[in-house]
Amino acid sequence: MPELPEVETVCRGLSATLSGRVLARVDQHRPDLRFPLPDNFARRLTGRRVESVGRRAKYILIRLDDGQVLLIHLGMAGRMVVTPPDRAAGFAPATHDHVVFRADDGSVVAFNDARRFGMMDLVAEADLPRHRLLAGLGPEPLGNEFHDAYLSARLAGRRTPIKAALLDQTVVAGLGNIYVSEALFGAGISPRRLAASVAGRRAERLVPAIREVLSAAIAAGGSSLRDYVQTDGELGYFQHAWAVYDRAGEPCRDCRCDVETTGGVHRIVQSGRSTFYCPAKQR
Repeated sequence: MPELPEVETVCRGLSATLSGRVLARVDQHRPDLRFPLPDNFARRLTGRRVESVGRRAKYILIRLDDGQVLLIHLGMAGRMVVTPPDRAAGFAPATHDHVVFRADDGSVVAFNDARRFGMMDLVAEADLPRHRLLAGLGPEPLGNEFHDAYLSARLAGRRTPIKAALLDQTVVAGLGNIYVSEALFGAGISPRRLAASVAGRRAERLVPAIREVLSAAIAAGGSSLRDYVQTDGELGYFQHAWAVYDRAGEPCRDCRCDVETTGGVHRIVQSGRSTFYCPAKQR
C-alpha cells in the first residue's frame, strides 16, 4: 500500500496538473470501488474548479470551488496517471481506469485500480475533520505538532512494540511498514523494544529519524514495489536507498559487521507484517 511519501508525490503531481483547472468532464466507469461512489458523482464534479490538492495521512484531498473536497485513497494498487494535453488527443481508458478526469486544458487524469481497494468520496470542507476515515488521526509526522515531547507522551505506558505503536494512525498519521522500519534503523532503536521504553531520549532520536526518512523518500519520488508509480508513470527510486527493509540476510547500510557471523539484516513478523532490522545497530 502506498505510504505517506508515495501519496505526497502523487499529490504534487496532481497539483501541478489540476490546480486552477476546471474539470470539464468526468467519466465514471463503475458504481463502486472499495465502497460505492457518491450519488451523482461524475455530475457533481463536472464543471468544478480545482482550488488545491493536498494530503492528510495517506489520503489525497482535492478541494473544489463549491466547498466540496474529493477524498481519495489509492488502496493497495491504485494509481493516478496524468496524460498531458499534447498527448491526450488520442487518450482511451485502459482496463481498470475506473474514473477519468478531463481538465479544461486537455489534460487527463485516470484513476486506475486493478484490485479496487481504493476509494473516493465527496465531503463538504466543514465536515472533513469528522469524516469517518479522518477523525481521530494523529498529527502529520512532518508537521509542527509532531515532536519528541508529543511522541513521548503518547508512548508512555504502552506495552506494545514500538513498531506497532508507530503504525497506529492515531499516534502519528501516514506512517507505514517500510518507513517505520527505516526510521527505527536511523534512530538505532529495535522494533522489538516496548513503546514505553522509547519515551524520552530515544524519542528525541526517533522524531528526526522519521522526518529524515520521509523527506528523503519524497525527494526520491517514493518507493516502487509492485504497483506504485508517480503521476507521470515513472517509478519511485527510494527503494534503492533502503537501509534494512526487504534486505533480510544482507548487510545494512554502512555495515561493518561480519555478516557471516551476524546473519545481516534480520526479518521478523510483527502483527502479521514483515519487520526488518539490524540487531547490531538497533537496541
